[in-house]
Amino acid sequence: MARTVGVEEELLLVDPVSGEARALSSAVLAIAEKEAVGESAFEPELHRQQLEFSTHPCGDMSELAASVHQWRAEAVRHASEAGAAVVALATSPLPVSPTIGTGERYRWMAERYGLTAQEQLTCGCHVHVSVESDEEGVAVLDRVRPWLPVLLALSANSPFWQGRDSEYSSYRSQVWGRWPSAGPVEVHGTAEAYHAHVRSLIGTGVLRDEGMVYFDVRLSHRYPTVEVRIADVCLDPADTVLLAMLVRGLVDTAARQWRAGEPPPDVNTSLLRVASWQAGRSGLEDRLVHPRTLRPEPAPDVLRALLDHVRDALEDAGDLKAAERALAAVVRRGNGARIQREILARTGSLRDTVAACVRMTAG
Repeated sequence: MARTVGVEEELLLVDPVSGEARALSSAVLAIAEKEAVGESAFEPELHRQQLEFSTHPCGDMSELAASVHQWRAEAVRHASEAGAAVVALATSPLPVSPTIGTGERYRWMAERYGLTAQEQLTCGCHVHVSVESDEEGVAVLDRVRPWLPVLLALSANSPFWQGRDSEYSSYRSQVWGRWPSAGPVEVHGTAEAYHAHVRSLIGTGVLRDEGMVYFDVRLSHRYPTVEVRIADVCLDPADTVLLAMLVRGLVDTAARQWRAGEPPPDVNTSLLRVASWQAGRSGLEDRLVHPRTLRPEPAPDVLRALLDHVRDALEDAGDLKAAERALAAVVRRGNGARIQREILARTGSLRDTVAACVRMTAG
């Protein structure tokens, strides 16, 4: 039976005319809560210019695609009622003064982390894949580490920051890296060692709780899943589904390697940090650090290496042909960062860039 996959997407709320980020999450969430049948899929985020939704766990990728489209459409509808538009961009292209959300936890974060928290108006995509146990989950964490920067390059969708080109494909990854617990971590070996590491981090008092363990990939503290957190939110919902396919493929492949007794790759964490920096800097426009050779190679070659690495798992899940088509489409048209820059080059306006991306968000 195929592992289930769920996706959390963070979206920006913007003015439908000016394209500037607007602090309207409370109004949008109130509308969503009022209209929800059962528990709402929408949640607040650190800043009031953000909105997050979570899909339900899906075994089939067509079901996941339908769910992503559904909740994006619902977000658009609820935001419209509150006088806003929704856009799947990982940073605001236009200048913004972020507003920290209400609630005691967010106030604590604002006081504890100062400007780091204030500037964290970034939107990511988190992919959850089911695992049978914490032991299997940690085995997966240890074995997917070298491949995660490739997912960042694929999803990169944040070239602009405070009204200017950052010269990164994913500037979100630079901003996010300021959190003390963010980024790649070492091999843990056992679930016991992983949980001891998490307890030690919280025990320092620097982190408030387990929810602030912002590893690139972690065991979810809420669900029986591995949670991959490195990706930008994708502009095109088809890329979200591709990301989910590849993550499930990575999890399946890693679990099989563990059961076969294959040790995790012995890759230093500092090298993974460098690989992630390169992925965030260039996206798909230049070379990436190859997960096997740890040398720079053209991005399309590294994408093919990722596909080959998870090929058997994709084929067994029935996802191989769809993943091949979706990956070829991304290579051809580019990720969100390239699309944003192309729109700006064509229109000469960041406002028009946001407007075009608003139209693309619903897919």
